[in-house]
Amino acid sequence: MLELAARLRALPRPDLAAALQTREFDTTGIRDLFDLAEVLLAPDSLDHAISRLDRPRLATLAAAAELTTADHSDTTVDAIAVELGRLGASADLTAAVPELVGRLAEILLLVLDGERVHLPGAVSSRLAVRIGRDVPDAAELAAPAPPVLVGVDEVDRTILDRRASETAYATVAATAELLAALGVQPARELAKGGLTLPDSKRLAEVCGIDLEALPRLFHRADEAGLVLRDGAYWLESDVGAAWTQCNAADRWQRLAEQWLSRIPPMLRELVARRSETLSSTDLRDDVRWLYPAGGRWLDDGLDRLVDDAEALGLAVAGEPVESGRLVLAGEVERAAAILSAHFPAEVSRVYLQHDLTVVAPGPLEPALDARLRGFAEVEARDLASTYRVSAASVNRGLAAGESAETILEFLLEISLTGIPQPVAYLVEEASKRFGSVRVASADDAEFPARTVVRSDDEQLVRTLAVDQALSAIGLRQVGPHRLLSRFAPDVVFWALSDARYPAAAEDREGAILRLRRHHLAQSPPAPPATDPLGALLDRVLVVADDDATEVAWLARQLEAAARAKETLTVTVRMPGGTTADYLLAPASVANGRLRARDRKADIERTLPLSAIAAVVPAPSNV
Repeated sequence: MLELAARLRALPRPDLAAALQTREFDTTGIRDLFDLAEVLLAPDSLDHAISRLDRPRLATLAAAAELTTADHSDTTVDAIAVELGRLGASADLTAAVPELVGRLAEILLLVLDGERVHLPGAVSSRLAVRIGRDVPDAAELAAPAPPVLVGVDEVDRTILDRRASETAYATVAATAELLAALGVQPARELAKGGLTLPDSKRLAEVCGIDLEALPRLFHRADEAGLVLRDGAYWLESDVGAAWTQCNAADRWQRLAEQWLSRIPPMLRELVARRSETLSSTDLRDDVRWLYPAGGRWLDDGLDRLVDDAEALGLAVAGEPVESGRLVLAGEVERAAAILSAHFPAEVSRVYLQHDLTVVAPGPLEPALDARLRGFAEVEARDLASTYRVSAASVNRGLAAGESAETILEFLLEISLTGIPQPVAYLVEEASKRFGSVRVASADDAEFPARTVVRSDDEQLVRTLAVDQALSAIGLRQVGPHRLLSRFAPDVVFWALSDARYPAAAEDREGAILRLRRHHLAQSPPAPPATDPLGALLDRVLVVADDDATEVAWLARQLEAAARAKETLTVTVRMPGGTTADYLLAPASVANGRLRARDRKADIERTLPLSAIAAVVPAPSNV
């Protein structure tokens, strides 16, 4: 630990910050460089670092551990290269040893002083625990790499590209349908996690996918920020609403960017260096060979890399395609252009039919689709979609701010067949009936009632009072034209709308209110930028510019050695200006004095800290 603490002290701040970025540890409770060294040598931190070592660095570390264990002393860079050669390593690996040792020193797994390599005992011990259990031994790690696979198949890549485009478009379309369904009715989250079964079935049916495929689709939408949880319910987010207005290529690009951002960079680099014809099985074997200590983080990354790649059209049945290679290389826009070239063309015109259906001969442009859904129900969603205009759907559009004129004007604008008479008649009749039932807030005098429902049609009021479909909102008739409910006005309004009554919401002055059934979940603001690593460095880096600082550093070295029961070589200033070295095992440091056991003389010594010139770890073979 003393060697590592000294190494941390000698590193420039930028280099130390870069090294700590590669390690995982809790910064709380770290007061100085000794605490930091102790945390970095903790088993969890070491496991995190070791599991992310590729095979060449892991082989170098294992060879250094074998040498230091056998000789009970530090080793050298050349000795590690010779040891790897003895174990059967390739010439390329042995030639790269100086670079590999330097990279291991950069992430603080060993200390490099010129040609001398010091491996902390904690690192050697942790590696010894894992070798043979989940890490190959040094000889196996040093074995030459298997040859890079070369494509010899004669698969027609254009067929794969077209199939990838079909899958990618299907995923984008299913995600859009998911957001549209959540906009109509949010999905409830179970306390134990996951959506309720009725909501899952509803969403899977709307999206046109199997029930088993819904969790992955929903998870991708969540990761992209398209849906947000508000209490116990999942809603479409404001980001999702903006996403639905984009074209298919831009929609796919956002999903691909989110997928890429969650893949560890080292996996991206690995896939980029290998042949384009690696299948998913070969890829898993290849990655696990290169990162033999990977464990859970590696398996999770591979699952995401392979499984979601299929859904996004980056691979087909385990076979990679060009779009996948481009995304992993960071060229997402180029990948989107390649895939979208095979997407079905969007259309801006539809066929209106006498049976009140609206048929789009292709995917309708997003803005037109959103407007049409406002007053028509989606009956079938595929490359050619079908919508149906009904009295209830028109009433919903009118409640949201449309009018008979705006609806007919919009339909005339997009129709290739004009407006059939049944469609025009339905819209006009629905407009005339709209508002025959009014919903408003009740007066305070009518408490506990919160909502009043009124209509000039006495028969309609009596019908509302006895309609079993409305029993949940507890309507109570209080006059020939009025009913009361203890539920909020918006709840009553949507219950009436769902029961196909021509209801309109109004304020206390009688003006019609335009309602949106479910609000969009607002994406939370970005959390304030924090730099825990910077705060840690401010705390532990003390510039040694005076004697008091040096004495404090010396005291902490001795205290750390006492806790760890380490033996030190202590250089003491003697009278006359000479120095003498003592092999001491520190016991305690107090009141500016060191109490320690002299290993050679087997006596206890007490020395003033001011008399100590230097402290270094004792040779390992002592």
